[in-house]
Amino acid sequence: MYRFGLALLGLLALLDLATPLLTDGDHPPMSIAVGAAVVGLISLVLVGFAWRGRRWALAPLVTLRLASALLAVPAFFASGVPTAAVVAAGFGVGATIIGVIAVLLPNRELAGAR
Repeated sequence: MYRFGLALLGLLALLDLATPLLTDGDHPPMSIAVGAAVVGLISLVLVGFAWRGRRWALAPLVTLRLASALLAVPAFFASGVPTAAVVAAGFGVGATIIGVIAVLLPNRELAGAR
């Protein structure tokens, strides 16, 4: 589950990195898109460290990914947000929750798997 969670959080970080290229300037605003890209870039670096076993990278990675998900929450409440943006925000928040849970679950090996 740990590697699955890291892969999912890495995919979300890549999507964050592309946000400035995908925005129309209003949904999300360019300042939010650039902030998301910075969070995505730092998240990718942390995913790389965590993938190689550096456990210290998990706390900042989880914090950044949750912050990124929180940046998407206003899409649910603001008026005039396109439906596609709301669906994308919902996907991002849901995938973030799944990724964080997968990374933080205790690593359990199946009996006799070794």
